[in-house]
Amino acid sequence: MSIGARLKEERERLGLTISEFAEIAGAKKNTVIDWQKDVSGPPAAKLAALAAVGIDVMYVLTGQRSQQSPTAELPPRQRALLDNYSHLSEEDQAALERTASALAQSVGQTVGRKSTG
Repeated sequence: MSIGARLKEERERLGLTISEFAEIAGAKKNTVIDWQKDVSGPPAAKLAALAAVGIDVMYVLTGQRSQQSPTAELPPRQRALLDNYSHLSEEDQAALERTASALAQSVGQTVGRKSTG
């Protein structure tokens, strides 16, 4: 698999459109399309910007996954939610956990339990 194909795979894994991906990289949409088609390749500064949102640059360049945190595989919104949670005080984390549990119970989908129909 080529660098362009792996770059596209990473973009899709994170649920980003070509336009969103280009904006994050600081590139034009057509430039990203060229990268994905292996017409050209992204410079290091663009890859660094993409790494900040979870692109596995080692994988893009070599085809071998880097050892990333488990959250690296999550879509951006879920990663952001976990990041926000980790910056809360213990008291606020507990409040958020109670809120999430109450919301899940209201739709019958609590963690660790199956809905009984």
